[in-house]
Amino acid sequence: MTVVQNEHTAEAEESALVEQARAQNQLAWTQLIRQHQEPAFRLAYLMVGEARDAEDVLQEALLRAYLSLDKFDSTRPFRPWLLSIVANLARNRKRAIGRYWYMIQRWWQQRDPEAFSQPPTLKHESAALWAAVQQLPSAGQEVIYMRYFLGLSVEETAEALEIKTGTVKSRSSRALTQLRGIIEREFTELIDEE
Repeated sequence: MTVVQNEHTAEAEESALVEQARAQNQLAWTQLIRQHQEPAFRLAYLMVGEARDAEDVLQEALLRAYLSLDKFDSTRPFRPWLLSIVANLARNRKRAIGRYWYMIQRWWQQRDPEAFSQPPTLKHESAALWAAVQQLPSAGQEVIYMRYFLGLSVEETAEALEIKTGTVKSRSSRALTQLRGIIEREFTELIDEE
């Protein structure tokens, strides 16, 4: 069986699961979610920065996806559609958190200025790289997260962010150039001297 045949088989199986889930088959919905839960959580986590908030975003996204299954075009891949819901909810959550976080951070820094100087820790990515990516504009961060942290294709990223593939390519190029500059200025420990 060739790679193309495997892809078509996987797409057909996914389409069948979507149709079964539309017919209220909970087992089909569970199988569908198991296939896409990890990348959806990772995207939410990358965008909001806190596991608890990412879990909330994921739960809300799964609920919205389930309630909107009748609107989903089952001829298209499920993953980018789900990730677009996650990305939109994560953006909203980040904006809401940002307003409150800024006030809390100002209050806390008056008490302990060093309290918020530590970058978040990630299992698979270095803290320095994480901090460098966090300095990019949000549009650049989103593309970097999806393309390089989640390994999505240009097409999947475009569909998830609801933008054109050319926009993904230009944002990716711009973000990588900006990231290179940030790393060269502020995170020289990430540069291989060999």
